[in-house]
Amino acid sequence: MIDYRIDRGSGVPAYVQIVEQTERALRMGTLRVGDKLPTAREVVAATAINPNTVLRAYRDMEQTGLVELRRGLGTFVTRSLARPGSEDDSPLRREITDWVARARAAGLERADVLALVTAALDAHGDEHDSGTPGDRDRKKEDA
Repeated sequence: MIDYRIDRGSGVPAYVQIVEQTERALRMGTLRVGDKLPTAREVVAATAINPNTVLRAYRDMEQTGLVELRRGLGTFVTRSLARPGSEDDSPLRREITDWVARARAAGLERADVLALVTAALDAHGDEHDSGTPGDRDRKKEDA
């Protein structure tokens, strides 16, 4: 099960945060095909956001084929985004977890760590990276 956390100060719409957190859980293998997402009512109770916001996120994910809404049953994961190396027990996951722990111990805050990772990704110049649907939507809005 996924626990959504909404950062009201981030400037990112709550529905986009839900989509991004779901995609992250799918990439990390925390959510798998067939898993049931929390009901809109459960998400509202945990996050104090409008039910329509949750429903919008779920509809957006349904349109991209990540989930399926089954009337009367709930919302279920239909597609994985996991890649080799992202599993909980993978060596790459352990390495990045250790690196983040060292960065935090050195006094770097979350934004600093994200900036370093983003800079490394930018320097790598991965032409295969198209971003997440949420990233693409924000890029369209910025244009």
